[in-house]
Amino acid sequence: MASMNLRQATADDASVLAELGALTFTHTFGAMYTPKDLQDFLTTTYTVEKHLVPLADSRESFWLVEDESGQAMAFGWAGACHLPVDNLESNAGQIKRIYVHPDHQGKKLGSRLIKRMLDWLGDEGFEHLYIGVWSENYGAHRLYARYGFEKFAEYDFPVGDHVDREFIFKRA
Repeated sequence: MASMNLRQATADDASVLAELGALTFTHTFGAMYTPKDLQDFLTTTYTVEKHLVPLADSRESFWLVEDESGQAMAFGWAGACHLPVDNLESNAGQIKRIYVHPDHQGKKLGSRLIKRMLDWLGDEGFEHLYIGVWSENYGAHRLYARYGFEKFAEYDFPVGDHVDREFIFKRA
């Protein structure tokens, strides 16, 4: 495999993160939604501004995987947990996104990102770790299980008028 670089993202990467996020979300989930629901979600979720806020927060971190030419292949986002968990611990962390460009799936980039984010979350003092995932994303369920995460709870995740069933996984 060609060489790649895993680095912490900065505010200068906000547009790359927004673009890769929208592309990956559309590729993975786009067919589930009406064009209007998808477009509304993309234009409110995957903006430069929506990425600049957590990029400026010391309790949030984005990690970017780039190929040898500097092209983004994948990214991950981790930080303080904001999932709807009853009695959420004050030191709860969350892996918020693991997005791999469609052309680079199957290269174990997700595993590389998870390892790096778990290290960072531990270094930052997050002792209770969570992940939110679509209920039918079985590949992600298996990946998270390999890192000690188990299904913990469920919640509804709206994308326009469509509501997805999401699972919350917690690290045992």
